[in-house]
Amino acid sequence: MFKRIQAARERLKGHANVTPIVTSRTVNRMVGAEVYFKCENFQRVGAFKFRGAFNSISQLSAEEKSRGVLTYSSGNHAQAVALVGQLLGVQTTIVMPNDAPATKRAATEGYGATIVEYDPEKEIREEVARNIQAAGGQTVIPPFDHEEVVAGQGTAALELFDEIGALDMLLVPCGGGGLLSGSAIAARGMSPKCRVIGIEPEIADDATKSFHTKILHSVHNPPTIADGTRTSSLGKITFPLVLQYVDDMKTVSEEAIIEAVKFLLFRMKLVIEPSGALGLAALLSRAVAPKGRVGIILSGGNMDSVTITKIVNS
Repeated sequence: MFKRIQAARERLKGHANVTPIVTSRTVNRMVGAEVYFKCENFQRVGAFKFRGAFNSISQLSAEEKSRGVLTYSSGNHAQAVALVGQLLGVQTTIVMPNDAPATKRAATEGYGATIVEYDPEKEIREEVARNIQAAGGQTVIPPFDHEEVVAGQGTAALELFDEIGALDMLLVPCGGGGLLSGSAIAARGMSPKCRVIGIEPEIADDATKSFHTKILHSVHNPPTIADGTRTSSLGKITFPLVLQYVDDMKTVSEEAIIEAVKFLLFRMKLVIEPSGALGLAALLSRAVAPKGRVGIILSGGNMDSVTITKIVNS
């Protein structure tokens, strides 16, 4: 898998942004460590998801591309697949819940995708996608449970190590585990002594429970403000990768997530969505005790006006 991540980096050259790494003397002083933030909010579509989408779709055969690509997502992965489809001339179909934010739906449609709505209270998105695929023959590119998606997501951490060298600790948000497992594999290859810790909201702690019990747990539609982590469980591919490569999992409160988003916005002038701020939330709330040189993946910056207003006014 590490070789796949290295190959993905070459594949993404000229297509994905090499996102900046920023530091904060204030953060360093507050937590007593040297902290490096990998800013995936500056990636195309505003999140790391572009990496996995491009890496997987670009490897499809001409015949597979002609049949189109299908996925299910209400957020960043939907936009990423739609944009990659536009760039590569591949028709994309996105299964989205009927209550998806209007801004995210509009952005996805703006990239040329066909939207198929479903009712999340009555239907399961994977089943809706399977029915569409049975009729149309599209290739399914899931949000996280796909080896080439994982490899693509791992290139963010690879770039971080390339630029700043070895780390003592890497903090990574966890939803379905694609970014976390890819980052952990990259860390093992680039900085073997680095401890990789996945961060989840307390009320969406399926991966943390799964990690500590070694049994796959799920949490259905948790009401966390970190909407990118509402995935019910790790996947068949990502769960064993997380068990093999990740060193620990920690959780943070909703209050800690909100405070981290506000700190990033007002002190560091970075617009980071709640899911993307989990690593900093873990440091500022002392859920994780930092050591030495610490990397944090800020996974994305896509927030709607309702979420921003709620956070700023809290």
